[in-house]
Amino acid sequence: MTRTAVIVDAVRTPSGRGKPGGALSGIHPVDLAAHVLRATLERSGLESAQVDDVLLGCVSQVGEQSMNLARQAVLAAGFDERVPATTIDRQCGSSQQAAHFAAQGVMAGQYDIVIAGGVESMSRVPLGSSASVAGSPSSPGLRARYPDGLVNQGVSAELIAQRWGLGRDDLDAYAAESHERAAEAAAQGRFDAQLLPVPGPGGEPAGDETIRPGTTVAALAQLAPAFRTDALAARFPDLDWRITAGNSSPLTDGASAVLIMAEETASALGLRPRARFHSFAVTGDDPLMMLTGPIPATRRILERSGLTIDDLDAYEVNEAFASVPLAWAAELGADAAKLNPWGGAIALGHALGSSGTRLLGTLLGHLEATGGRYGLQTMCEGGGMANATIIERL
Repeated sequence: MTRTAVIVDAVRTPSGRGKPGGALSGIHPVDLAAHVLRATLERSGLESAQVDDVLLGCVSQVGEQSMNLARQAVLAAGFDERVPATTIDRQCGSSQQAAHFAAQGVMAGQYDIVIAGGVESMSRVPLGSSASVAGSPSSPGLRARYPDGLVNQGVSAELIAQRWGLGRDDLDAYAAESHERAAEAAAQGRFDAQLLPVPGPGGEPAGDETIRPGTTVAALAQLAPAFRTDALAARFPDLDWRITAGNSSPLTDGASAVLIMAEETASALGLRPRARFHSFAVTGDDPLMMLTGPIPATRRILERSGLTIDDLDAYEVNEAFASVPLAWAAELGADAAKLNPWGGAIALGHALGSSGTRLLGTLLGHLEATGGRYGLQTMCEGGGMANATIIERL
């Protein structure tokens, strides 16, 4: 008999600017992850030995984020040495995949209690670091299949904007609204229940550094395209080059975690389940367009769940670039008011390995604040993939 997997808690650090001098840049990523692991235990009253496994997402698994970061974080957090841990890389969806594996393990009867989460310190381990070591993942076999070569995600975001007819004004307007929604949610204390105190460089508590209240379309319009090069312009002569730093997610430091367990385990421990995992999906898609995966992933999960887009009370679609949720919404006929209602990664940051469980916590918080029942989370991922999750508030 399949058991019900439930979410008991969700926590995250503030989103720090992912560059030297950012509020979290002085914290080793292992210790940043350990911080959310300790907090998860403390808030629930659990002993670490009760945890069956710790699954953490991390994308740039090199240098300070190498050698199975999850295990290092478990040890740094002071957990019982018998608690195992593993690190997952499904690119930007790494911690969402960690939550999938955790919940599926609970449902299969292999786990009772799991912590799923993720971390990324983009100030200390810069984006692309893992590809800068000796050798290249672009093998002869891969080049034979794609002789023109694949492209970076910024170019994929440009190709999406072109295919769906999204102009620069559309992208900048969406980005400005993301900041406006996030700033309003922060001012109303919507994130307080999940935000963990972390001291900044001066010892004062750090806040979400990536939210920019008062961001305007006019200000964003002054920014230059971020991904155009002469070689790419020659390869894609029809592109208008409209993706900028302002309508993209910023480099970010952060960690997040969710506490997942069997519903009967929560009951036995006197812990309140806040939501249950309803449905899962993961899919691959065109690796050149790369970021369109949330569209087929959403269609697949709706088919599996028996729900329609109108049954969902909110959807968190990761804002890697503004063109991604805008194209997704156009294809699915989604309600713009339900899309990233507390702002998305353009404002709240995209600490790659942490983003999946950060979005999950934001979605859960919104459903609780509004009385919504069903929420969808989906994320585009490097290489042309996407995860999708539907949770039901309890």
